This record gives sequence, C-alpha cells and structure tokens, in this order.
Amino acid sequence: MSCRAYRYRFYPTPDQVINLNQTFGCVRYIYNRSLRYRQDAWYERQENISYPQSSTLLTAWKKEPEHVWLNEVSSVPLQQSLRHLQTAYRNFFQGRAKYPRFKKKDDQQSAEYTTSAFKWDGESLKLAKQSEPLNIRWSRRFKGKPTTVTVSRDTAGRYFVSLLVEEETALLPVINATVGIDVGLKDVAVTSDGVAYGNPRHTARYAARLAKYQRRMARKQNGSKNRHKAKLKVARVHAKITDCRKDFTHKLTTTLINENQVICLENLAVKNRVKNPTLAKSISDANWDELVRQLEYKAGWYGRTVVAIDRWYPSSKRCSSCGYTLDKLDLATRHWVCPECNMTHDRDVNAARNIKAAGLAVLACGETVNPLVAKAAIGSTR
Repeated sequence: MSCRAYRYRFYPTPDQVINLNQTFGCVRYIYNRSLRYRQDAWYERQENISYPQSSTLLTAWKKEPEHVWLNEVSSVPLQQSLRHLQTAYRNFFQGRAKYPRFKKKDDQQSAEYTTSAFKWDGESLKLAKQSEPLNIRWSRRFKGKPTTVTVSRDTAGRYFVSLLVEEETALLPVINATVGIDVGLKDVAVTSDGVAYGNPRHTARYAARLAKYQRRMARKQNGSKNRHKAKLKVARVHAKITDCRKDFTHKLTTTLINENQVICLENLAVKNRVKNPTLAKSISDANWDELVRQLEYKAGWYGRTVVAIDRWYPSSKRCSSCGYTLDKLDLATRHWVCPECNMTHDRDVNAARNIKAAGLAVLACGETVNPLVAKAAIGSTR
C-alpha cells in the first residue's frame, strides 16, 4: 500500500472563488503570525514554541474581536498551516531545508483539507463551507478514497486540487534490461544503448515572448491594475514553460522505467553546477534534479532499481572498451579516440556505458566505486 497524489485542474464558481480566496488569506495570515510569534519568543525569551502551544494560540486569535473573519472559513486549513510550519522547522533543524520564510500574497496559495473538511462520494468533491462540489476536469480516475485534499492557486490564476490516495500499485514485470544514463545539456539524457532523448529547451523557446511581457510589465506603475494584468501575463508564460518541462520529464522517466529493470546514473550536485553564470539557465531548464527524483519514486512504485554512482567517477574520460583514462577532456570535445585501443568514442554514449558498468559494480559491491572494480565490471560487460 502506497500513497499517491492525483492532481487535477478545476474551475470554481464565483462563490467558490470568494471562499477560496478568503481561505488562502486566512491560512497565510495564521502561518505568518505564528512564524513571527515563534521568532519573537526565541529572540526575546529564548523560548521554543511547540505545535500544541501554537494550536492554543490559534484558538485565542480566533476569539479576538478584530479577527472574527478567521471564523468565516473552515478551521481545518488553519490548523494544517500550523502543522506545515512545525514541519518546516523540523526540516530546518535536521538540515533538509532553509529557515522558514513568510508567505507572500503574490506567490502560489494553497490550503489543505483533511477528511473532516471535505465530502467525497466517488464522483464529486465538496469542500467545507461550500454549497456546491468542485467542477474538476477528471483527466484520469483513481481507486480508493482520498485522505487529504490540497487546493491551490498558482501565480497564473489557475486552480488545482491534489488528492492523496492510498492504493496498491501493481509492479511491472521483471525484465532483463539494464541501462546507464548520462545527463547533459545537448541531450537531457543519453543511454548506454546509444539512444539520445534530445533537449526541447523550453525556456529558450518562449524567451522572446517572456521578454516582451516583462518589458511591458516594467513600464507599468507599481500597485496599479495594469501592472497586475501585465504580471499575470508574465506568470502565464512561466506556467507554460513549467508545464512543458514537467510533461517532457514525466514522459522520459516513464519510458526509462518501463523499458529497464536497473537504471544507473551519476549522483550530481546540481546546486553547485547552477552557480555557473553561463550555464545556470540551461542546467535549470534541463531539469536534472526532477529527472532523478521521478526515477527514484517511480522505481519504488513499480519494482525497479535506481543506482547512483559517485559524481567524481571519470565516466567521460575513461574508455569503455579498455579502461584507459585520459588526463584531460575539454567540454567542447564531443568525440575522442582512445590512444590505447584506438576506439572512437562519442563522449556521451561512452560516459553512459561507464556509468552502467560502475553502477553494476555499486549494485554488487556497495556504494563506493573502486576504479579497479569498475574496470573489471566494464570488462565483464563487453
């Protein structure tokens, strides 16, 4: 049994828009006020505020005469916002995230509903404090009953609902196929079989349109309605780029998972690579982090294996035929000839083959890649 999230777009009625905007505003207010209170408590009194204390404060805040509007929306999303803040602090102290930040009105808005705050009859979804079910565009169906519903509005003004469902995922049939993947910018992914999946370069595709709308927005007066309209057009272009990038990545990872039992790739430090001012935009557009993330969770769903080798392994400079390693290989060099065995290599395909061999060694021997072990693995796969 695993939890899967199903995300759909929906089109709210005017009354639902009012209710959702009120809910988003209240959730944002409670989150920010609680965050400020916890900060002040620490800096002024060195006091740690726990979630139960925040929950007690929420009850008191709702009774304040100047904040009676907090009672006009469901109490569940407000309570959930405190849980999200507690999770943000936990992630910060455990080194998984940065310090919690205040939520902004112009950013993406969201509200989470638990089972007591929505009704699901198998066909329609109705939220608390709303008289009609949501007009959801069901792009696919699911089995089971939702345990949590998250409603969100992105910066482009679109509304989405995400349903967390517990369901059994059928494992894919076991196949005798192993592949190594070398990620790059010319091609987002190149396999050890010599298949290159290209790079759509969605950011460059919409760069001219984005620049035009950004110039128009820059000429508008801050706080004016015209600036708000111009900003919405910029957000829609960004949303288009994001949607195209996600679609390409999902199709690519699904293909790799369906066709291979074991997938080997490098453990890249993408955060360090995007510090390069020349390649930062291209690296972000290639979506390497999301590619690896999707491969990992889809492999867990369908019974596949993803192996990550050390990022310092010389996969591009090592000959996949004899194991000879070059002293230096420039990024501009796309093909090279091995001085030991005279084998001509395509840089990316050769790297993918080495990653596959090293990945099999990691799978058999452990996480540390020993060059001698990897070389033996290379010889055994020829």
